[in-house]
Amino acid sequence: MQDIIKKIENRERVTKEEALRLYNLELIELGELASTIREEKFGKKSYFNINRHINPTNICKDTCKFCAYSATRKNPNPYTMSVEEIVAIAKGAWEKGAKEVHIVSAHNPEVGLDWYLQSFSEVKKALPEIHVKALTAAEIHFLATEYNKSYEEIIELMIAHGVDSMPGGGAEIFAEDVRDKICKGKVSSKQWLEIHKIWHSRGRKSNATMLFGHIESREDRIDHMARLRELQDETDGFNTFIPLVYQRENNYLKVENFLTAKEILKTYAIARIFLDNIPHIKAYWATSTINLALLAQEFGCDDLDGTIQKESIQSAAGAASANGMALDEFVGLIQDSGFIPVERDSLYNELKVY
Repeated sequence: MQDIIKKIENRERVTKEEALRLYNLELIELGELASTIREEKFGKKSYFNINRHINPTNICKDTCKFCAYSATRKNPNPYTMSVEEIVAIAKGAWEKGAKEVHIVSAHNPEVGLDWYLQSFSEVKKALPEIHVKALTAAEIHFLATEYNKSYEEIIELMIAHGVDSMPGGGAEIFAEDVRDKICKGKVSSKQWLEIHKIWHSRGRKSNATMLFGHIESREDRIDHMARLRELQDETDGFNTFIPLVYQRENNYLKVENFLTAKEILKTYAIARIFLDNIPHIKAYWATSTINLALLAQEFGCDDLDGTIQKESIQSAAGAASANGMALDEFVGLIQDSGFIPVERDSLYNELKVY
């Protein structure tokens, strides 16, 4: 193990096999290695943005076993917002200080492609300065398949209708045998990576996620990160990596042994060490809890996402994010944890240091 530690201290790239072995390190020692890298990059800054999640529909063509959001027997309350409703929510968020709207939802075959595109263009027309982050690679794959278009055509339409950046959702875990069990029929790992590569080729940025803590193995997690690192070497298009902690309520994926905080923190730390070419590691408080996300700032993470205001997807599965968090509370929690709150925009330009 000392040979791997030496490589990390010398800032040499670790291999997949070495990254996997890092799980055997004591938590505090692993955390110190990740924290040193984090502090070299960002000091004691912890980033967040003032944002609003908008989830316009829960009617979905796909059936993912881990999902508690889409309208199914577990959630028999289907809904679809009108474009006017979406714009009104965005306006309300802007008035409360939001700089970004994060628009993702289900794969609804009933509303038509124009509904998706008009949502973005009307928000942008009403609020020219707001950053529109919208459509996961899974949604892009759905739209391309449903409306007989190429990924390139959908991406060009997104850009033409005001989408500024892509979120990282839909990646789940790249191991195809696991995907077959948890989200069969959804975008494949190869397609997810292809879509982000096309997006990056247009000079645009995106995020990358990994859903962990369900039926995947540690090897699957490292493989997932390795594929992201390989694409990042090629495109340099990812802003941040977001390990999403699996939420276990109201879904059909029966996971008996839930992740420990120790395992979550080790995964964050290994991500910071292994993903040497992705600038930011986000502890998304909506899935990890705010307390663990704050602790994760000591284990290599430098971002917490944002105030959110309202969120429907993770909270449907048990996350405590339904109504977001007040700005002053958010800032206070970061300061009380010994870090410097830094409000950022969607592309990590610093807007305000508290």
